Amino acid sequence: MTGQSRRNPRSRIKSAPAVDGDVDTAVRQASDNYRRHRDGNKSRTSIRIFNVNLKVMLGFCFVAFFVILYLISSLIVSGDHQTPRVITPFPASKVTDLPQFQGEHKESLYWGTYRPHVYLGIRARTPRSLLAGLMWIGVQNGRYVMRHVCQSSDELSTYGWTRHNARDFGHQVLVDQDMTLGTSFLKSKESGSGYGGDWAVRIQVNSKKSEEAEELLKTGHLFFYLADEDGNALSLNRDAINIHETSLLASGSRSDVGNWQLHLESRDNLKVHFSGFKTEHYHNLSELVQENIGAQARKFGRLQLSDTSDDSSNILVFQISGSIPFRTDLAFISGSGLPNSREEERVNNLTGSSLTDRLKEKELEFDTRFEESFGLANKFDFESTTVGKAAVSNLLGGIGYFYGRSKIALPGASHPGSQDSFLFYWPAELYTAVPCRPVFPRGFLWDEGFHQLLIWRWDIHISLDILGHWLDLMNVDGWIPREQILGAEALSKVPEEFIPQYPSNANPPALFLVLRELIHGLKKNAFTETESSEISSFLERAFVRLEAWFQWFNTTQPGKEASSYYWHGRDSSTIRELNPKTLMSGLDDYPRASHPTEDERHVDLRCWMLLAADCMHSISELTGKGKGLETVYSSATKILSEFELLNQMHFDDAHGTYLDFGNHTEKVRLIWKEVMGAQGFTTRQLIREVSEPPRLRMVPHIGYVSLFPLMGRIIPPESWILGKQLDLISNRSIFWTDYGLRSLSKTSSLYMKHNTEHDAPYWRGTIWMNMNYLILSALNHYATEHGPYRERAKDIRDELRSNIIRNVVRNYHKSGYMWEQYNQKTGKGKGAHPFTGWTSLVLLIMAEAYTES
Repeated sequence: MTGQSRRNPRSRIKSAPAVDGDVDTAVRQASDNYRRHRDGNKSRTSIRIFNVNLKVMLGFCFVAFFVILYLISSLIVSGDHQTPRVITPFPASKVTDLPQFQGEHKESLYWGTYRPHVYLGIRARTPRSLLAGLMWIGVQNGRYVMRHVCQSSDELSTYGWTRHNARDFGHQVLVDQDMTLGTSFLKSKESGSGYGGDWAVRIQVNSKKSEEAEELLKTGHLFFYLADEDGNALSLNRDAINIHETSLLASGSRSDVGNWQLHLESRDNLKVHFSGFKTEHYHNLSELVQENIGAQARKFGRLQLSDTSDDSSNILVFQISGSIPFRTDLAFISGSGLPNSREEERVNNLTGSSLTDRLKEKELEFDTRFEESFGLANKFDFESTTVGKAAVSNLLGGIGYFYGRSKIALPGASHPGSQDSFLFYWPAELYTAVPCRPVFPRGFLWDEGFHQLLIWRWDIHISLDILGHWLDLMNVDGWIPREQILGAEALSKVPEEFIPQYPSNANPPALFLVLRELIHGLKKNAFTETESSEISSFLERAFVRLEAWFQWFNTTQPGKEASSYYWHGRDSSTIRELNPKTLMSGLDDYPRASHPTEDERHVDLRCWMLLAADCMHSISELTGKGKGLETVYSSATKILSEFELLNQMHFDDAHGTYLDFGNHTEKVRLIWKEVMGAQGFTTRQLIREVSEPPRLRMVPHIGYVSLFPLMGRIIPPESWILGKQLDLISNRSIFWTDYGLRSLSKTSSLYMKHNTEHDAPYWRGTIWMNMNYLILSALNHYATEHGPYRERAKDIRDELRSNIIRNVVRNYHKSGYMWEQYNQKTGKGKGAHPFTGWTSLVLLIMAEAYTES
């Protein structure tokens, strides 16, 4: 994750026909530029990388080619265009408009648990949906509290999906102090159903035997609600107070699903009360309910809704109360009121014993599919397998649907908080997994690349759909906002200062990780004929967008030296950060050069560009798209994978590893100073002090960034440098711990140092699952390659794998959660939780399903 919030290239859409001529021109220009640059650098003392060879010349050709295309496309696109480029959609057919994402596929995914920020939330994949959700009254510190939105402050002992198949079934357990709730979700498409079919929710309430439970939890109070984002009035069945006479709670009509009904069934002695509200605000429903109950409690001394409803209410809330334990089923029936709609039969099929049987069938189906996909049965015990199931279930159950407009910051605005300091993106939808339901319940670009490494193995069709939604967010320049805060519900979870997205900021192109997997699978015939056809169609449609994305990086993130790159946008004027953050890299506070300049070279971004270039080359070959560009991408791949060139740029003999390069000094610290404020008052602040001038040098911080060439398999298996990297990995003062590899070496001057008074260390020592997974994948590669370090790579891989699994399983059963990161000293989970985004990669580690070369 990139902290709490997680810069102009061109479209390639019209430039493809001129490829051959442009390359010839670019080669000549590159050659001239190369000679001038070489002559002008004879006296430089920094690392010399300009030996005259064909590969470097091809590199200049490659860069010049894209610069020319950028100038051409800028003229073509800018012309008479009135809309600012940054909020202009990419001018190509949307990936999600492919036939494979329409029809049965689209309808089958219409309803789902697509509101991950609440403990149980249902909606449809449409901009303005009928929403459903659950609240309940819990007890905390001897007081009644309302539960609805996932919050760490609620201090639930555990919550999360124990099984979820991402399509039509999920089961969740929530332990709230002495009360335990089990929620099950089931979808059904039957004869007579409206679009998207029907769905049911089962809620089981139990409590522990305790003094507090006996006193305050004799009766359980659930609140199930429906809210229509279109503002359609919902019809309340006022007889619903007596559920033994009728099961119908509410009904209504929508253009998407037709007439619909909501029914409640239970064999327990339950009481039902209700309230109806008319409002356009849906992100604060719990506040409406609390206000209503509070008024009743003050007037009548009871925890009970008012049994009143506003005229034309578009929100209905039903309070379901009963002596604990109790169980209730709610069934949503679409397409009702027609001659063949069979409402009663369909309600019966989705409640009571029929629902029990169907849920058991779905559990068995899930378990069978889980074993077929990951094969853990003969490798792990029940406790470990339970964690594996929770990993994939929570990732899948956390998939959400969002609709809204991103807020885009304008560079150089005179008043950053004013209306003229930002623009709004076009209205867009996003179907995506999320990293963490209570803290990060929205889409993050680089996180999603890691999420899809697991999701495609479970359901390739859903994975392609998600990838398509992300690529459709691309603007005309090839930029994708790295954090997607779409809609009122998503906005409600983010502080105002973190909402604007900066169009100059990149984010690792991690989607290429899963694209590489899919390409490899096509080459190995690992997919069915239908799957192969859909993947190929996807790659053909996505190619022009992927090309623009690659070009955006290549034109906005290059370094001074040919084939070098750095993350643009670091703050060079900060006086409060010990080391200016690099949020755009995804590694936030990972130490970089102390003084940001355009002289920087970042080894991780160079390796990301290699991955992207290699994928583009493979896609162009597989699909025949971008005819004539195969040579360009092939040249880029060869240059970026050139081992000697990489070493000249980034390898440091003194440390025996790969490092960033930049204007750096180690003599930086934070000290308390009296600072004069705007009003003439002094305040004591923690200010950065530099006691030695920086100089261009290697940045001597060994950590995850140092291992990117290993992760990218650039190091030859016979190279002594590989042996040196294995030494560092297994060194307890550098990377090795008993719980996984730490993010920053203990030898670093910034190891576990705060970056500001309030910014605790984030990527400065703790253990992160996504990087450990990529490192394990690389070790697995070298363990299967002939060379002198084969056996050593295998031994390190096996021990590291065991350490990670053991620690995650232990933490899960002890704390009830998977965590954002793990303490490098104790192995204890820390940070956001439940964090079942890339931490769910532990399942792939268990299954030994590593990324392919």
